[in-house]
Amino acid sequence: MFNFTPLVRPLFESRIHKSSRFIDYGDVVQREQLYSLIGQASFTEIGQKYKFIDSLTYDQFSQRVPLHSYEDLKPMIMRMLAGEKNVLWRGLTTHFAQSSGTSDGKSKYIPITADSLRQCHYQGGFDVVAHYLNLNPASRIFAGKGFILGGSFANGLKQLKPGVRVGDLSATLIENINPLANIVRIPSKQVALMEDWEAKLPALVESSINEDVTNISGVPSWFLTVIEEVLRRKGATCIHEVWPHLEVFFHGGISFEPYRDRYSRLCDMSRMHFLETYNASEGFFAVQTSWESRAMMLLLDVGVFYEFIPIEDVDSDNPRVVPLWEVEKGKTYALVITANNGLWRYKIGDTVTVEQTAPVKITIAGRTRHFINAFGEELMVHNADEAIKRACSDTHAEVNDYTAAPVYAAEGRHGHHQWLVEFAMPPADLRLFAERLDLHLKELNSDYEAKRYKGIFLDGPEVTVARQGLFDRWLASTGKRGGQRKVPRLSNDRVLIAQLLEMNN
Repeated sequence: MFNFTPLVRPLFESRIHKSSRFIDYGDVVQREQLYSLIGQASFTEIGQKYKFIDSLTYDQFSQRVPLHSYEDLKPMIMRMLAGEKNVLWRGLTTHFAQSSGTSDGKSKYIPITADSLRQCHYQGGFDVVAHYLNLNPASRIFAGKGFILGGSFANGLKQLKPGVRVGDLSATLIENINPLANIVRIPSKQVALMEDWEAKLPALVESSINEDVTNISGVPSWFLTVIEEVLRRKGATCIHEVWPHLEVFFHGGISFEPYRDRYSRLCDMSRMHFLETYNASEGFFAVQTSWESRAMMLLLDVGVFYEFIPIEDVDSDNPRVVPLWEVEKGKTYALVITANNGLWRYKIGDTVTVEQTAPVKITIAGRTRHFINAFGEELMVHNADEAIKRACSDTHAEVNDYTAAPVYAAEGRHGHHQWLVEFAMPPADLRLFAERLDLHLKELNSDYEAKRYKGIFLDGPEVTVARQGLFDRWLASTGKRGGQRKVPRLSNDRVLIAQLLEMNN
């Protein structure tokens, strides 16, 4: 295939120049976004309710518009789903992303407006490639095909209005992609949007096995399944034996850390790069911009206005909320967005740690609901992911998937955490794995270490081995199996793990 990379590189370089404003003028860019959002929604129902006018300042906006959870906005979102115009955003919205839900099994339906699709989601995808090309001057990414792993339009709703589409975000992105992009991407839309994963996996392999793939995009856990099946079909041990020009994996959705070692064994690392993205149903928010740090730069001009709740205020009835220009390096915040999809001061449910302020770069700390704080240990997902990775390295184990939950104190034993782990390669000594996991959790989380001091408050973790395929079976049983669906890593109760343990037994 002809190498188009040198021809399109100047277009991507212009974006890098434009985003340099984020360094010194991030506050200006963000205020511009807020004023634009307010102006575009002034005649909508929510704009009329909160008296959106062009002269509205940030302070006035934050005083007039309350913080919203999904449940707060759900009635208006369902009216949009039913075909009402100008409710949360201007015009008619015909696409909605069904979220992967949470441990209680409830689904959310996030509006994907025409504005958010163009200005945020597709712009974010463009920015990822721009920053990758900036980091890799020798790239030949457009000399071959991009393998994009997406979901489907399967959903839990009935009797949708004609023309309304509900499903995974990636399905909407693939369905509406610029036809020119199909020249440099696989698989076909027909395969990409298949609902049945059992049929989809072999179709994905067949679609890609003889292509010249230069880049892959998707969720690490699901792409690993595809790569392993490609290798099995080819009788190969390294993916570069199949795709010799593969150079980058654009990944997101879940932490890459538990999978990094496995990818390094399946790839020729001298040819391979990995770039993390923060691409959620609610918007494309950030991208990694340096090889030296995995921190991701917030995209400030994609139709999203960011606010931040200090982590210590998350459960407050009246939390302190700060705009981007007031965040502090090293602090962890719950993310709040106002965006061109009609989500106004919406608590997205993610927590981020600010690693840098000019420009603002963040790492994903976890979920506001996916954590364990049953004993004051405040264990976050990023702690768990890193501890699992280190324990695997210590014991030569490999993990497919896991979840953890508290076990409350009973006669003869303090409270502790139970970890249900599906191993790709089990450790020779499960007790040693649990000990190393405990050690690394102490290293990574001072609150956990304090609660574990001499076992006075909290006993060491209990590791239960999950049968092969358990998490896939659970996802299938809830209707959530697919390329963008995932198991909650941490739960603050035992609802999820009880379901899984029953299936495991």
